[in-house]
Amino acid sequence: MGPLHGIKVLDLTTMVSGPVAAMMLADQGAEVIKVEPSGGEQMRHLGTPHNGVTAMFYSCNRGKKSIVIDLKTNDGKEVLTDLIKGTDILIQNFRPGAMDRMGFGESAVRAISPAIIYVSISGFGEVGPYAHQRVYDPVIQALSGATDIQANRETGKPAMFRIIIADKVTALTAAQAISSALYYRERTGEGQHIKLSMLETMLAFFWPEGMGGLTYVEHEYDVTKGQGTMDLIFAARDGYITAGAVSSKEWLGMCTALNRVDLITDDRFATPQARGRNSDLRKQIVAEEIAGWPMREILKRLDDNDVPSAPLLTRMELLDHEQIKSNHSIQVEFHEGFGEVRQAVPAARFSESESEINGPAPRLGQHSREILKQLGYDDPKCDALIQSAIITTG
Repeated sequence: MGPLHGIKVLDLTTMVSGPVAAMMLADQGAEVIKVEPSGGEQMRHLGTPHNGVTAMFYSCNRGKKSIVIDLKTNDGKEVLTDLIKGTDILIQNFRPGAMDRMGFGESAVRAISPAIIYVSISGFGEVGPYAHQRVYDPVIQALSGATDIQANRETGKPAMFRIIIADKVTALTAAQAISSALYYRERTGEGQHIKLSMLETMLAFFWPEGMGGLTYVEHEYDVTKGQGTMDLIFAARDGYITAGAVSSKEWLGMCTALNRVDLITDDRFATPQARGRNSDLRKQIVAEEIAGWPMREILKRLDDNDVPSAPLLTRMELLDHEQIKSNHSIQVEFHEGFGEVRQAVPAARFSESESEINGPAPRLGQHSREILKQLGYDDPKCDALIQSAIITTG
């Protein structure tokens, strides 16, 4: 049983930020019921479905149960009300004000379940000129400085992360905040309203090194000048590697591995500050030296000299990398209707209450009848709701 065994979650979210947060809770043992509109949430329709489920939807919603409710009807609202009565956590990521208009804003839900933890995820927060707008990950990248961080330092052209980073960082932040709220409730008996926006989440995420030049107000400097000082990608004879030398000990190891011990006492690189000032030249010299070595050989030399380094793996290659295989970081399980399914295991390993993937992602409305029965609805009532399309089943 996972650490959240016995906790019940209502997931009214769509796309990525909310669904991934709720999925993490499911991995840790919570019972997560995903409430969807007729036709399902948008993520179900992105990609080619397999057994009625697309790959992206699967990887954002594994381990959940699905019920489809028409919340525009009184009977549908009654079903959601009954679900709320037995729920510990409700997560929603509608635009600000939408849940209030539906009759399930935070105050209304708390009247039904006083100790509930109510989570509101938004794109921009509840006020300001963007609060009313629809949002997707690239919009947050644009406003949060992500495109400046990723910009080409030679041309100045902005660039975006090629992943939906804002959504997923928000999901991680939400899951952590929910755990803290559960702990607070355990001590005090009180639930609370957690509000977080994707924009503020990304600002906090980028700040430590991405916004270093803005930290001390009276000593601001151009943040772009602090970028690019890390050792990144180098071409060996037969492939690409990364190698980093931040500390003086690591720089000593790198110089030794490259047979360039003369660089150790070079005034341009003798201290961390000097290496920072001359980072472009330092990387140029390192790149020229690494280019003369076969990848496997230089990686061994770097490792022997305690220099952080690794090959650059493609997404196909990582499946067979010994480090990932040794950790059993990716698992393959057989699920009826899906066949063999590959997923990354939950990253947090618990010694006493193991987290695990608790089943596949649900087909649309797959558990509607089961959930109604758990609420105490008899068969005639279930049949009536289903036949009226207030509840639909998959």
